[in-house]
Parts: sequence; C-alpha cells; structure tokens
Amino acid sequence: MKSRFAIALPAAVFCVTVLAAPAPWFMWRSKLDGKAFCAQTLPGDGWEKAGGPYQDARCQRPGIPGR
Repeated sequence: MKSRFAIALPAAVFCVTVLAAPAPWFMWRSKLDGKAFCAQTLPGDGWEKAGGPYQDARCQRPGIPGR
C-alpha cells in the first residue's frame, strides 16, 4: 500500500505542474516621470498598471500566456 502511495503522489504532483502556465506580463507606468516598461510583478509604490495582460516580455502580444 505504501509503495502505491509513493508512486501515486509524485505522479499527481507532476500532472498538476504540467498544467501550469507562466505569469502574464503587464505594462507599468511611473507616477513620477511617465516612463513605461513591461514586467510580471508590481515594481513598487511609484508605479501604476498601464496595460495588459500580455503574452511576451516586450508587451506586444495581448492575452494570457498558455491560452
């Protein structure tokens, strides 16, 4: 019984990770000088979301990655 569980648990974890997709990219604009750049996470308090989600790191292809 333990050997079946030892095989089933890693197999189940592997199946879940196969379905994982990368995080989407967003365009962020500085509240201070208006400059914009693309990132997956909030760069800090001085930034606001200006667009997104995007599929690529250049924020050119709109959409959510993996879809």
